[in-house]
Amino acid sequence: MNILGISSYNRNSAACLVQDGVIVAAAQEERFSRKKDDSSLPRQSIYYCLEAGAINVDDLDFVTLYDKPLHKLGRILKSYIGSAPAGLISFLNNMPTWFSQNLWFKEDLEEAIGFSGTIIYPEHLQSQAASAFFPSPFQEAAFLIIDGLGPSTATSYGTGSNNKISIEAEIKAPHSLGILYSAFCQFTGLEFKTAGNHLIDLSHLGEAKYQKLILSKLMDLKEDGSFKLNMEYFSYHDGIPMINDNFAKLFGRTPRLPYSPFSQMDMDLASSIQQVTEDVVLRMAKHVHKQTGQRNLCLGGDISLNCSANGRIARESLFDDLWIQHPAGESAGAIGAALFTWHQYLNNPKPLIATPDTPKGSCLGPSFSNKSIQNFLDSQNTSYSELSDQEISEIIADKIDNQEIIGWFQGRMELGPTSVGTRAIIGDARSDTIRATINQKIKKRHDFRSVSATTVQEHLGDYFDNDHNWPGVLTTAKLKDKLCPKAAAEQADLTGIEKLEPTPSSLPAITQADCSAKIQLIKKAEYPLYHKLLTTFYDKYGCGIILNTPFNIDGEPIVCTPEDAYRCFLKTELNSLIIGNFLIEKNNNQAEEVKEK
Repeated sequence: MNILGISSYNRNSAACLVQDGVIVAAAQEERFSRKKDDSSLPRQSIYYCLEAGAINVDDLDFVTLYDKPLHKLGRILKSYIGSAPAGLISFLNNMPTWFSQNLWFKEDLEEAIGFSGTIIYPEHLQSQAASAFFPSPFQEAAFLIIDGLGPSTATSYGTGSNNKISIEAEIKAPHSLGILYSAFCQFTGLEFKTAGNHLIDLSHLGEAKYQKLILSKLMDLKEDGSFKLNMEYFSYHDGIPMINDNFAKLFGRTPRLPYSPFSQMDMDLASSIQQVTEDVVLRMAKHVHKQTGQRNLCLGGDISLNCSANGRIARESLFDDLWIQHPAGESAGAIGAALFTWHQYLNNPKPLIATPDTPKGSCLGPSFSNKSIQNFLDSQNTSYSELSDQEISEIIADKIDNQEIIGWFQGRMELGPTSVGTRAIIGDARSDTIRATINQKIKKRHDFRSVSATTVQEHLGDYFDNDHNWPGVLTTAKLKDKLCPKAAAEQADLTGIEKLEPTPSSLPAITQADCSAKIQLIKKAEYPLYHKLLTTFYDKYGCGIILNTPFNIDGEPIVCTPEDAYRCFLKTELNSLIIGNFLIEKNNNQAEEVKEK
């Protein structure tokens, strides 16, 4: 049984192939098109999935779209009518696309790939819940979906049991935590990428001075985590921009212009909305635990990418286990739609999974053989060394200790907005300067942007409080006091940008101003070579953490192919690039551009 799931006509289109209940392949269209957040019909992702599953279009039993286009259009029209005439310009801008493209999914699909078979249209809520529960290791669990605006519902929770999901409660749009967070991104001149990671990182430099103002004026928050937004301050239900003049008057200033300097107020606003977000998410999680009585929780939706909020849930130990859908946002809808069709629509049981490790994790994209990599490198007339896996772990460990910054390209590309063990930029977490180099000269982004700490389960307790069941990805935790014993005292007198000075920590590159870090647990079954690198680095140099950030520059998708990786290597200050078993080092003979093959 072959089921193709598709998320399309929204931010970050994706495709997923499920064969007999197993996710065989999944990828986002932006990785192939190289257009950030590509929302078009994911043609290239579809063809990749078919190739990975060794099938053609005629072998597909079902195609399933993550939402019902007609229902979604009805909800959008209802919103426009309800706010008329304020949303007229947005209506005139968006409706032509709807009537010329979004409503013609079946026709577009047939024209693009020649499929004219059965198409299933789950509700958006069902696709989201399915993406959170069905790939999880649990036979029974609660799920909590906290999204952006969505077609009609922004937040929902319920339970999953074997092959059925049941949605128990929801918060209707336009009342959305994701949109509230995004409004502050807009007000501080930042983009809402990866659930506002820009704003999360900025929040570490400020104080939550506006938390009470947000709760008293912008939202009515209840003890159970439910809330309503005060729509007098917002305009996103009418279109763009999300906030109106009342919002600006409330804070006594206009929105920050992109590329202008950050003020202390920007940092305090970021800290305030982050604190509010964490409090809301924690209240919701407590309510879900109380109402469902479930021992396990699955998180989905854009806000489940908020590492700090996830860390709060983990530290509270409300649930025995926490599982987070790695892709989370719209791209996860393709997975959810396909699995909903297999389990709930076709009534197939959910398989038993013995451990909390999803069999393939999120490594569901294309991979490249050493032969194809070598052919590409030869076409570029570049010099390289061919290494064994053991040599890779030894040599790259030495390079990290020597303060080199390395592009790491191995195995199948990961799905989602982060990339840990297959398409990453890595370096020494002990360095005082390496994060600034990555931000300024490689990623080309704001100085305050953070990087992740990758480690293995055996060493997690050496660096972080290990009394909780950390889900492995997308969480933030405080480092042990012994690693930054003077941090609190020495940071107390610093404000704003001053906090970007290296934190008095044994691992300054991955440590935030509050002595916290984003954790990515590396599992041997999922990332065997990266796991070997971590253990080798520990054995040789006594450090069980390696700095890690996705392999891209700001504004571009994460690299997909060897050509993408090589191009990024040439135009940045990466010192070395390891692609498959081939090591490329910077030299004066390399061309500045990738040659056409």
